Amino acid sequence: MTARRIIGPLSALGFVGSVIAANYVTTRYGFIPVGFGLTATAGTLAAGFALALRDATQDAWGRKAVLAVIVIGAGLSFLIADPFIALASAAAFLLSELADFAIYTPLRQRSTLGDRRWAAAVVASNTVGAIIDTAVFLGIAFGAAAIMPGMVGQFVGKGWATVVYLIAGLAVSHLVSRKSVNA
Repeated sequence: MTARRIIGPLSALGFVGSVIAANYVTTRYGFIPVGFGLTATAGTLAAGFALALRDATQDAWGRKAVLAVIVIGAGLSFLIADPFIALASAAAFLLSELADFAIYTPLRQRSTLGDRRWAAAVVASNTVGAIIDTAVFLGIAFGAAAIMPGMVGQFVGKGWATVVYLIAGLAVSHLVSRKSVNA
């Protein structure tokens, strides 16, 4: 119960912050290098963290809370980002969240934080979510012609964020299991 009280608000705030940051930096800086000679929108890394943080929010608070957090993040984005960027982001996160529900939720039900099934749920849902998020976002924000050239760079940028989230989840799982053994 205590973990839900801590992880829920932190992941929800992190999710909203990631969405706002992604939209702000994309509006301000456009495209940036993400490694391997590829470029992506400046908000790609933050959007990748949002994909992971929505999973943590769902684990702590459930699906309805995730949808509420998406609406809050989208609404706040309209205050600080270009309207096309905010609209593209809202549509992309909503559609990728529906895919996440279809993939992450059933896989996550049969896993524990830090185990292989949890990691598979995160990787599978973030992969599909990143593809949908990228195609929808680039299509609305920059036009259909931007989707294919930007897809690989966006995917790499969001992949970096997923790797960080996996490492954090494994570390938290390890710490929790050590505390249980020592208690």
